[in-house]
Parts: sequence; C-alpha cells; structure tokens
Amino acid sequence: MGDLTDSLPTSTAPQRPAPFREDCWSEDATSTLVDAWGRRYMELNRGNLRQKDWQEVADAVNARHGHVKKARRTDVQCKNRIDTIKKKYKIEKARVTSSNGALASSWPFFSRLDALIGPTMSAKKPSSTSPPLALPLPYWKTPSPAGLSASVGALPQKRPMPAVDDSYFRRNYSAVAAAAAAEAVDEDDDEEEEEEESRWSAERSGDVGGMRQLARAIERFGEIYEKVEAEKQKQMFELEKQRMQFLKDVEFQRMKMFMDTQVQLEKIKRAKRSGLNGERIR
Repeated sequence: MGDLTDSLPTSTAPQRPAPFREDCWSEDATSTLVDAWGRRYMELNRGNLRQKDWQEVADAVNARHGHVKKARRTDVQCKNRIDTIKKKYKIEKARVTSSNGALASSWPFFSRLDALIGPTMSAKKPSSTSPPLALPLPYWKTPSPAGLSASVGALPQKRPMPAVDDSYFRRNYSAVAAAAAAEAVDEDDDEEEEEEESRWSAERSGDVGGMRQLARAIERFGEIYEKVEAEKQKQMFELEKQRMQFLKDVEFQRMKMFMDTQVQLEKIKRAKRSGLNGERIR
C-alpha cells in the first residue's frame, strides 16, 4: 500500500503570484522621495508643506521612477509615505537613545532623517506630563549598634536580607524614561501632523471648491453657447428661406416678362402679315 501511494504522482497546486500593491515603494523611489521632500522642507525653513509643494515632490519622484503607469505617485501617496518614514524614524531614534549610544540604527534612511527632523525633535520642550513611575530603587538603612542590640533583645533573630543588585532597576528606569520622552515627542508631532493634515485638507477642499465653480462656469458657458448656436442656425434657416423665395419671385418675373415679350412679338408679326395681305388684295 505504501508503494502504491509512493508511485502515484503528487499534484502540486500552482503558485499564485504575490499581489502587487500600487502603493508599494522601492528603496530607490523612497530615497528619491526623501531627497525631494528634504529639499522642499529645508527651503520652507523646516515648515509644513502645502498641497502644491507635495505635488512638486510627486512630480520629482515621477520624473525618475514614473515611466510605468503603475509606478506613478500622487501627492497623497507621497505625503502618506513621508508620514510612515517619520514614524519609523521616531521608533529608531527612541531605540538608539534608550541604549545610551550602545546601539546604532541599521535603517538606511536614519542619518538623513536625523539631519532633517532630528534638530526639531531635540529643540522641542519636554512635555508637562511627568513620565510614568518606574520601580523604586531599594534602599537599606544601616542601623546603629545601640539600636541593633536593643532590637536583638526585643525581637527574635531574623535571617539577613540578600544583597540586591540595583543595576537592573536603573536600566529599566533609563529605558522607561527614554520611552516616556519619545512618547511625549510623538504626541507633539502627532498634534503637528494633525494640524498639518487639517490645513492640507482645507487647501484641497478649497481647490475642489474652486474646481467646482470652474466646472459650473464652463457648464454655464456651454449652455449659453448652445443657445447662441441654435439662434444662429434659426436665423440662417430664415435667411435661406427668404433667399429661395426671392429667387423664385425673380424667376417668376423673368418668365412673365419673357411671355409678355413673346406675345408682343406675335402681335407684331400678325399685324405685318395682315398689312401685306391687304396690299396684295388691292
């Protein structure tokens, strides 16, 4: 039975290609984005970028990496990518700070982000909220000899307490303090990002409102143009009708004059014939 099952061909399901995300960023595209955003960020004296600034950043990225339609980026995608990079930098910065220089970040964009937004983070004032309390450090008070002899006479002998290494608590306290400081900076940055997002959304809504007004004006202009063209066509039809009637009247008058002329000529011919016949009879 085992040989039979071993001889049967095993059918393997076809592997499906991994889904491609249109917002997936390569390292080269991210590097170009950081360069374009960093230049614009420094030109604004480390100020917030507006919608037109993000559009210029997106154009710079698309100029180098937007040869394929799926690889082209919008201003919204560029802004979301920079926000993600900022959050990644804050995590790396907190990890490096909590290690007291013992660890170095291997993230390729850490040094560039540290040069761009590192000074702004260090220049921020610490938050008014106190960091969370860590575990208290043990403190053992050495009793005096007189008190020790009195306590020995009054109380039964106790086993001596083992020595406690407080380096663990000190390391935890340093890590907790660094995490609390990073959390306070994150809260300030989140507030600034929310303000920037609201301002940016207001600008985009203002642009959308302007585009709607422009679309309404174009639609109104189209309606007026359509009415003018319809009136123009109507006038052209009336003029063509009048021209045809005029040509008809002219042709009728010409035929009438032609017929009158023929009648007059026929009368003249008859008069001549009757005159000639009268002379012959005489």
